[in-house]
Amino acid sequence: MANRPKRLGLRLLAGLTLAVLLPCRIQSAYADEIDTRAGSDFNSQRQEVHKRVADANALVSSEVPIDPKPAPQSARKPGSGSAKGPYYVDFRARTAASWGHAFVWYGKTSEREVEVAGLTPAGDTLAYVVGYLTWVPSETGASYGDLDPEYLTAHYRVYLNEPDAKRVFAYIKKLQASSPVWNAEISNCTSFIGSIASFMGLKVPHRWQRPEEYVNSLKAMNGGRQVVHLSSVE
Repeated sequence: MANRPKRLGLRLLAGLTLAVLLPCRIQSAYADEIDTRAGSDFNSQRQEVHKRVADANALVSSEVPIDPKPAPQSARKPGSGSAKGPYYVDFRARTAASWGHAFVWYGKTSEREVEVAGLTPAGDTLAYVVGYLTWVPSETGASYGDLDPEYLTAHYRVYLNEPDAKRVFAYIKKLQASSPVWNAEISNCTSFIGSIASFMGLKVPHRWQRPEEYVNSLKAMNGGRQVVHLSSVE
């Protein structure tokens, strides 16, 4: 029984110590929880800010062009075509010993190889001279200088889609096969490429011009038109 008051005193001392320490632990734990929540909220806010900045940058990138210059306005008339096709016919003129020569390149834009068609007298200078008086045998393929850019004096390129290109290219082949003679005044190089231009629906100048003037006139008469759709000109 003598130890009972002593044990009671130890219990009271332990209770007082617990009463003092418990609020401190609770306050410390509460503070830790507040710090954790604050850190989490801060991280969330920082992530949200970064996301908004990224979204804003993406929006600006999609709406503002890299080049600050305004896009050029198209001068092409409605209905004349808005996209260049994968095929082309290039009306060309080059220098020669006499008046010059007019011919066409044609082919596919993605290929470096080109087809050449033109009307020239077959043979040497004599055939050319005689061709001013009468008809002489002709050649309708590539002639000397047709593939050399240094001889080029004028050109006018027109683009076609695939179905129209097949029709035009077939016409060129047919024209080559049906042009066995050359004459300086009637069946000459400018009349030959003029027949191709007319089949494509282009306006054609008169053939009694130098090849360079003829090609430049062809381009001017058609307003520099770059796209042709046969279905719209027939």
